[in-house]
Amino acid sequence: MRYNQVKDLIEWAAGYHARMARQYSVAAEQTDSQRLTMALTYLASSELKMKSGLEALFHDGSSHREVLETWFDDSGDFPQPPQLEAIAECSIAGSIDAITALAEESHRHLQALYAHRASRAKIEPEEEFFTSLAQGHNAEARKLVASMQEFEGI
Repeated sequence: MRYNQVKDLIEWAAGYHARMARQYSVAAEQTDSQRLTMALTYLASSELKMKSGLEALFHDGSSHREVLETWFDDSGDFPQPPQLEAIAECSIAGSIDAITALAEESHRHLQALYAHRASRAKIEPEEEFFTSLAQGHNAEARKLVASMQEFEGI
């Protein structure tokens, strides 16, 4: 669909985080490595927190209601879901380095998606909203890498 509301994108992103959380949880259940189980469980928990954070934007009283109702024109629906969908379909296995790289790639693509929407925003509150989301994903990616490195030392 060419025309979307900001809330459509946020709902999609929340669903994406839920899919990634399920993917990490399933991988955690299937591995024999205690260290990988802990790392994957951490990633699943992190994804669920991000999902909850996005869903909280829809609660009554949210200061973002006006932005969520804003329409945007993007002939490609969203600029990067094919890459994100490919990540969500990847099997998760291997080393902590491999799962860290996958999680970081996911965050970077989401950050780019939000930065793209900020750059195409028609009103200042929409630009600020997406800039904030992009910055949040940048911070989350740095935190994720640092946390995953701690699992390497266990």
